Amino acid sequence: MPGTDFSKYHTYKWIDIPENVHPNQIVSQEIKQAIDDQLTEKGLTKTNGEKADLNVGYQCSFDRERQWNAYNTGGFRWGGGMATATSSTISIGTLVLDMYDPGSKQLVWTGKATKTVNPNDSQEKRQNNLNKAMQKLMKNFPSN
Repeated sequence: MPGTDFSKYHTYKWIDIPENVHPNQIVSQEIKQAIDDQLTEKGLTKTNGEKADLNVGYQCSFDRERQWNAYNTGGFRWGGGMATATSSTISIGTLVLDMYDPGSKQLVWTGKATKTVNPNDSQEKRQNNLNKAMQKLMKNFPSN
């Protein structure tokens, strides 16, 4: 988001996007680890507590194109309140990383990596592809 002061973000927590078709637990953990590594290099600290400076979620598509949208004051598709909705197509093998400011409930950063996720690859090849893709994806994310 143009004009966002990223220096105020020091912590993040993972949030689930319920309508996202998550890969199996192993692939999901590999994705999160590749992203965690990059966010750590950028000076952010992961927290499992209730409060964090950023909410981070990912979406991916393995076998078909998908649509994604909706973040509101109750979280993704939860409860009422004011909502921010975006819509886009995620192509096969694409991973989309979104970061939201929990105070304003606004999307402050998004990135997309294509031809990144193939659950049929070997674990080593998949992790190598994820690490390279997340490094490239996060290249222009501001460092603290």
